Amino acid sequence: MKFIHAADLHIDSPLRGLNGYDGAPVQALRGATRRALSALVDLAIEQAVDFVILAGDIYDGNWADFRTGLFFRDQMVRMTREGILVYIVKGNHDAESQITKQLPPVEGVHTFKSTSVETFTIAQLGVALHGRSFPNRAVPEDLVEHYPDASANMFNIGVLHTSLNGRGGHDVYAPTTVDALCGKGYDYFALGHVHAREVVREAGPRIVYPGNLQGRHAKETGPKGCELVTVSAGAITSAQFVPLDVVRWHRLQLDAGGAADVNALRQRFMKAAGELVAGEHERLHALRVIVSGQTELHRIEAEQPGTIAAAIQAGTQDFEGADLWVEEVQLDLRSPLDRDVALKRTDAVGEVVQLVDEIASSEEQLRAWALAQLGSLGTLPSGLADCDPALLTPQALRALLADAEATVLAHLGGMEGSAR
Repeated sequence: MKFIHAADLHIDSPLRGLNGYDGAPVQALRGATRRALSALVDLAIEQAVDFVILAGDIYDGNWADFRTGLFFRDQMVRMTREGILVYIVKGNHDAESQITKQLPPVEGVHTFKSTSVETFTIAQLGVALHGRSFPNRAVPEDLVEHYPDASANMFNIGVLHTSLNGRGGHDVYAPTTVDALCGKGYDYFALGHVHAREVVREAGPRIVYPGNLQGRHAKETGPKGCELVTVSAGAITSAQFVPLDVVRWHRLQLDAGGAADVNALRQRFMKAAGELVAGEHERLHALRVIVSGQTELHRIEAEQPGTIAAAIQAGTQDFEGADLWVEEVQLDLRSPLDRDVALKRTDAVGEVVQLVDEIASSEEQLRAWALAQLGSLGTLPSGLADCDPALLTPQALRALLADAEATVLAHLGGMEGSAR
């Protein structure tokens, strides 16, 4: 037999702030979660799988209207018409209490109850699936305690939306341990909730987070998709990850060290981007580019802010073979300035460099300086919460300080040139 395990589809998840990006491929990004689900259904039909497991968070929350639910239902109908069964547990985003709108059920699609653990048996395949849906968004208790022991002479699958013993960046829901899962005697645990793919245990039982089906922002990078599992004589003979994302997010580290001008930077970007997306030309690639290094471009950027981002954008225009969109350009540049020499100067340049070194001498002093300069911003909109000065890392604060130093020194250089 053969089955697919997927999770965290987050269909029609709102992508906030996209309109703020000039030239953003808004329609491609907003439709990505739907197209990824369609690709999953295509794969299930092409591979003639026996059933599909969806381990929670099919939706991102209550539907804005019925179109979201109707789209998902239509995809389920496509599979069941081909004789493919579907088994669903609801997670924190699509818990019983979260989704208030209802549609007629699809025959062949089975949703685990939220009131107690339920077992579905597929006698002709010798499979028993055990699972429980979330009744509410927050489930603080260990649900695995109530899962039954393995059914005899069956291939047993546990379906669970859980944070296990904790995963960075994810709220703690239905916490449990690998030992607790192993104690059930199952063959496979189909997990959901964590958006990065992780094979928690290779075998005895195999325990897998497939990750979300489609990355939705710059923090959800890399290939996204599902698990395709083949079972023969009661044992897993093949388990492979199949990428299904239609938009792939990347963080591209670009070394600008020694780059003399924007054209040199553009060429470096195109080379690095080409290596990053090699062989993956059928999808849109969304890039967050981090430009770092000691370069004369640091001074040029200070004199003409936006120069580096424009050079990167020019690189996407010249790039052939794949569709690229630069979501953001972050700068971590250093000036070629000889700081030891500058510190000994008795003019304004020396004063600036001395002041910067004094501010950066300790993390406490650096943070106090930043809050004093940026405290007047007040409460930021929710979409800019990551930019709250109080939440910035020491690395981010040092980058801001370096930018401020470069800007001031660039203006001082201009003043010196005028004086001469």
